[in-house]
Amino acid sequence: MLCQNCNQNNATVHYTKIINGEVDELHLCEECSKGIDDFDASFSFHKLLTGLIDSVQAEPIERQDDDIKCKFCGLGYREFKKTGRFGCPDCYNSFKSRLIPLLNGIHGHNTHIGKVPKRANQEIVKRREIDRLRNELDILVREEAFEKAAVLRDRIRELEGQLGRE
Repeated sequence: MLCQNCNQNNATVHYTKIINGEVDELHLCEECSKGIDDFDASFSFHKLLTGLIDSVQAEPIERQDDDIKCKFCGLGYREFKKTGRFGCPDCYNSFKSRLIPLLNGIHGHNTHIGKVPKRANQEIVKRREIDRLRNELDILVREEAFEKAAVLRDRIRELEGQLGRE
């Protein structure tokens, strides 16, 4: 695809702007892309996060007069909401009561359920397997496949026993 501005070079920068459902696309070469006037290069993840906080937060902003502060670095929750950045690793624990509903609202859950590296802690792998087997067990019970369900029940107990010993 050729640059829509100079019609000479290959377009390597693809700019898409969506406003009120109306899509506007621009395909430019690297040289011509330096002249985009209405491109907001200041976009960052923390701006996205801080925008989501208020839309997902359960309690209104006016009620948040009890600004929680991190005991280690002193960062307040209001400051975190403005910047989208923590001051230290301890902020996660200090703001936990407000972060859990936020994570639930954004992700639909507050536990990591993504991929686990092969050399990761075997406890995590076993807990995931137990969760998977419990879901299968529920389906089998609903379908009244009790013999298959009993096999899964025994496997779950075996894995839970292994976790208890570790």
